[in-house]
Amino acid sequence: MEAVPVWLRERRTGVGRPAERSRAEVTAAAIALADREGLAAVSMRRVAAELGTGAASLYRYVDSRDDLLDLMTDEVAAGYQLPAPGGPWLPGLLAVCRQGRELMRRHGWLPELVLTRSALGPHGTDLLEHVLAVLAGHPAEVSRKLETFAVMNTLTAALVLSELNGGSAAHQRQGAYLAHAIEAGRHPHLTAALTGGPLVPAPRFADTVSRVLVGLLGE
Repeated sequence: MEAVPVWLRERRTGVGRPAERSRAEVTAAAIALADREGLAAVSMRRVAAELGTGAASLYRYVDSRDDLLDLMTDEVAAGYQLPAPGGPWLPGLLAVCRQGRELMRRHGWLPELVLTRSALGPHGTDLLEHVLAVLAGHPAEVSRKLETFAVMNTLTAALVLSELNGGSAAHQRQGAYLAHAIEAGRHPHLTAALTGGPLVPAPRFADTVSRVLVGLLGE
């Protein structure tokens, strides 16, 4: 397996053949395809078709579908607005998480990649630098700050995935099975939790993220 990140590899060119596309164009085509049809639709062949070229020509720009997924994830991270840090650290980190949530909701395929593929390219590195700058005055060890960055990304992706799947058939099946479990009477604590009175609305995104960040870094 290639150990060199895709951003550090030189693009392959045929002898005497001018570049037909750029890596940025390939990435943009893959993102547009995923936005329309989902992540499963993204393949070297499909992206090549989007660009009006053959699949073999894509290997001049990326070595594999995995490279393409990494490029897609990092390119979306270019959408973060990263103002100069200032003020308390918690609002600064929440601003990053809110932006991440909006980007992931706009690109519904992104949470899955964040949760299953850890890709840190140029734009992701800029984001990490911003988070560390926000935490520059915090007394936590560097390892804890790096852990916070990872948790921010993972938690945001998990919460967005839950939001996006809220009305899905899988969510409805889960509700149906919980109703069956309550009726069967073998889970008294679950029954009490779900039938003991009006359910308190789920915590808002910012509330959940804030509690986790405070748990990691303190007040």
